[in-house]
Amino acid sequence: MSGRPSPPRLTERAPSISGAELAGTLVPPRQFDHASFENYRPDRDYPSQGEALAKIRHFAEGWKPAKAGGFFGRGKKTPPAKPGIYLDGGFGVGKTHLLAALWHAAPGPKYFGTFIEYTALIGALGYANAVQLFAGAKFIAIDEFELDDPGDTMLMTRFLGELVAKGTRLAATSNTPPNALGEGRFAASDFLREIQAIADRFDIVRIDGLDYRRRDIEGHAVALAAGAEFDAAVDAHLAAGERLTIDSFGELVRHLGTIHPSRYIKLIDGVDTIALSDVTPLTDQTDALRLVAFIDRVYDAQIGILASGVPLDEVFAGDMLNGGYRKKYLRAASRMIASATR
Repeated sequence: MSGRPSPPRLTERAPSISGAELAGTLVPPRQFDHASFENYRPDRDYPSQGEALAKIRHFAEGWKPAKAGGFFGRGKKTPPAKPGIYLDGGFGVGKTHLLAALWHAAPGPKYFGTFIEYTALIGALGYANAVQLFAGAKFIAIDEFELDDPGDTMLMTRFLGELVAKGTRLAATSNTPPNALGEGRFAASDFLREIQAIADRFDIVRIDGLDYRRRDIEGHAVALAAGAEFDAAVDAHLAAGERLTIDSFGELVRHLGTIHPSRYIKLIDGVDTIALSDVTPLTDQTDALRLVAFIDRVYDAQIGILASGVPLDEVFAGDMLNGGYRKKYLRAASRMIASATR
């Protein structure tokens, strides 16, 4: 690199975050700051998208005061609505847009996060403190609902159940129907029973369609040549006034193991671009899952990545892509392709 001072390193950061600060991070990603029912564009070739929009709008009506009906206000009773709505569909059909639009329409207190973020927060605060923190919430949105192990499943089932009992309404998205979550990972009857307990809380809405981004999933993340090309790219981003950090990929992965995933959001606070040198394949699944959680935060914050070595989407080595976490790794690979730049 040129004679500029060396950029700061993420591995030099050891962020702390309070429960209130954690709760404050639970808002839609910035690309959905202005998501609304009005600017969702259903694909006419897939009627289920328009139907999902109508059902989400109807769900939002649940926060309005009930109207009296019938003679002297005694109308025909309608069956009580379930406290949650569940959007099931593939990538890029607008599930997160609709979830964010519903969040914007909901009264507060309200929260928006991924399944992983909620379980990380509960792990950081402790169960009782997390329930206390979310007590009184009018609405909780859960994006990318996942079941990674029976412990997380039972934890979230109990957690959501307590909040629903206190009047909280829920909405969730996933790429898998509720009765298939966790399929291929665990076969214990207790686990399947816990899945059903969660599914029963939601009205299920299927959304079909093509990925509106038409991503080229066969592409690769940009990988710069080590040395002059990588250094020149770093210098160019610094010259443009970007707030850039630079780390060895291996050192960053090790550093992630020293920080609770709930604090990853503070780790990248104030960063525009992350430069990673010497990217190599990962062989430890724990390291890989930490990287997934980190990349989710980076992607949501719309931070660019400069990288040298192996293309970032190829870091999940061996049989990782054939195992139970395949969907999670593929999502992270797609996000790294989108984030990697020059």
